[in-house]
Amino acid sequence: MKNNNTQLMKIPYFPGCTLKDQAKNFERSALDSAKILGIEFVEIPKWICCGTVESLTSDDDMHHIAPMRNFIRVEEMNSQKIVDNEYRMLTLCSMCFNTLKRSNQFINNNDQETLKKLNDFMYLEEDYQGKVEVIHFFELLREIGFEKVAQKVNVPLKSLKIAPYYGCMLLRPPDIGIDDAENPSIIEEFISSIGADPVDFNSKHRCCGSYHTISKVQIVINSAKKIITDARNHGADAIITSCPLCAFNLDSRQKEIKEQDDSFKQMPIFYFSQLLALAFGLDKDSLGLEDNYINPEPLLKEKGLL
Repeated sequence: MKNNNTQLMKIPYFPGCTLKDQAKNFERSALDSAKILGIEFVEIPKWICCGTVESLTSDDDMHHIAPMRNFIRVEEMNSQKIVDNEYRMLTLCSMCFNTLKRSNQFINNNDQETLKKLNDFMYLEEDYQGKVEVIHFFELLREIGFEKVAQKVNVPLKSLKIAPYYGCMLLRPPDIGIDDAENPSIIEEFISSIGADPVDFNSKHRCCGSYHTISKVQIVINSAKKIITDARNHGADAIITSCPLCAFNLDSRQKEIKEQDDSFKQMPIFYFSQLLALAFGLDKDSLGLEDNYINPEPLLKEKGLL
């Protein structure tokens, strides 16, 4: 890995829709932090929505058109020398990661007839060759080595107790997940690398309620309350996530939780990249804390981190 600011390792980057709208602080803090590690996320030209949710049927070939079009863009980035022999597609959003990786697995594990059918359908595009590998930023950090992440820390987040929230999309199904679905540790290792204390809690891979937040809000309110209360009961000061939907449900839904239960004690919810940027000593513009619903600044000031 080239590890200086003049020769960054370039990797194709799929942002996804939410990181350009509701989760700009997630993207900004991640991109700025990556540069500290010698990595440049190169946004995929003309990327389109991943499709959001993986098809659960085995004969729904058309559901893979959107992901495959993005895979073709990555292969083009290599043929056009935008990146150098780098076929990994990096994602930040857990849901995009899950959808894209499952679709890529479906395309590559299926018979050649399916691949030909999909390529024929997109006859105006170059054929997809199946070279792309979908990875999450956590996996890249693990590959770099969390000890090397720790070496870049300027502001150790001492005394900050963080609950790692995996949710569903990072761990399941097992052949897609970034770690053991029942006993994961990768986010705990990340938390330790930035000097904070990981807090184990029972709800770390419990569903937040996902898209029920649109039509069955009470389900999400109840789920978020249980997750946050569980984290607090285990001693956490805050929760981190890599999913914008989980972040919304855990962060913004605290308004409704508080309205229904005045005794509920609110808790800051961070994107993991925000704490990475904080530990690297990046400025407030990189952190984007003003976009968090529950203001985390009082907690960080209490801990002497702002």
